[in-house]
Amino acid sequence: MGWKEVYASKVTTMEEAVKNVKSGDVVVIAHAVGEPVSLVDKMVEYVSSNNLHDVEIKQLVAMGHGLYGQPGMEKYFKVNPCFLGGPTRDVVNSGRGDFTPCFFYQVPDLFTKVHPTDILLTTVSTPDENGYCSFGVSCDYTKPVAEDPHTKVIAVVNPNMPRVLGDNFIHVRDIDVIVEGDDPVPELGIAKIGDVEKSIGEKVASLINDGDCLQLGIGSIPDAVLTFLDGKKDLGIHSEMVSDGVADLYEKGVITCKAKNFNRGKMIITFLMGTKKLYDFANDNPIISMMPVNYVNNPIIIGQNDNMVSINAALQVDLMGQVCAEAMGMKQFSGIGGQVDFIRGAAFSKGGRAILAFPATAKKGTISKIVPFLTEGSPVTTSRCDVDYVVTEYGIAKLKGRTLRDRARQLIGIAAPQFRDDLAVEFEKRFAEKY
Repeated sequence: MGWKEVYASKVTTMEEAVKNVKSGDVVVIAHAVGEPVSLVDKMVEYVSSNNLHDVEIKQLVAMGHGLYGQPGMEKYFKVNPCFLGGPTRDVVNSGRGDFTPCFFYQVPDLFTKVHPTDILLTTVSTPDENGYCSFGVSCDYTKPVAEDPHTKVIAVVNPNMPRVLGDNFIHVRDIDVIVEGDDPVPELGIAKIGDVEKSIGEKVASLINDGDCLQLGIGSIPDAVLTFLDGKKDLGIHSEMVSDGVADLYEKGVITCKAKNFNRGKMIITFLMGTKKLYDFANDNPIISMMPVNYVNNPIIIGQNDNMVSINAALQVDLMGQVCAEAMGMKQFSGIGGQVDFIRGAAFSKGGRAILAFPATAKKGTISKIVPFLTEGSPVTTSRCDVDYVVTEYGIAKLKGRTLRDRARQLIGIAAPQFRDDLAVEFEKRFAEKY
């Protein structure tokens, strides 16, 4: 039987597809904009209306409606993500759900070996002439989970999902249940870049050299950095994800990946988030190689790129250089994600640098992000031994290899001016000398 006949034999409705879910199943939802939103909503409707129980939901960034986490749904669902966003933050912090911390590169093992997946809900592109569908914008943990023999794969074949190249394909024979749909791929709007972000972006860009290989996160700071890279040459990409600004720099000839010593000529990425412009750019583009996260984010793999520069954010940094990037005290805000993966990968890299960049204050200047001590209950996301550069709109602090006294001095120097006196008092108490 040819692949087209195989495909036709597996097509069903969403209503029938979700009947595969049973009480006690572990259901993994594809990451970020790979989430099949309508299918997930239909699953919630089926589980709740049929009084199923203990259906465990696992994922990282949720881009759908998060109906499984609404009040009252805990009778049916156990929500247990590894990263929080809008649909899941209140679920966890209210106690209706739980949270499992995990380095991003280890998530595939978590979802296949530690807590094996029963059902994967994902979106894929339409099949090519050989019957292969692309996972499109979400390879990360989605492909490794789909390849696990224990997992039943329920996929929405969606013509709006781009065909992104790399180790990012599944044959229709390996999909257990096929649903056809045409929901738009969720988009993430372009972040607003203000004067503070521009100042930080310019400072970070000063630490980037021609030929460097970049990892960029998402949001206004990474986007601001990209706006200051027009004069650079032959930049490369080995990054957990990219957004629209990377496509712009490729089109300008700034990003070429020609200087990369590892995976030369390729942008190595594990997922995409942005606008339709980015998804159109990625579609069938041979410069992009989408790979699973246990490859892309593995620090040993990252470190094989010479001149690797990682750029990440933080919520708080204390005077020793300890970083919390995921919580506000006891309240989980996001997750570990790939920050530590790339900071450690950059440390393995010949000529590598790790940069933490963030505004010096929060809540309209009323709270300092550089603090004497992390807020009680806050986890240390990145240890003081891992931290390299810290950048705010007030300057650049180089911490790696520095004493505690030097670290504190440098961090106070890039804190917002209205908080420096209080930080200096703590410095004097701690080191018995004038700041």
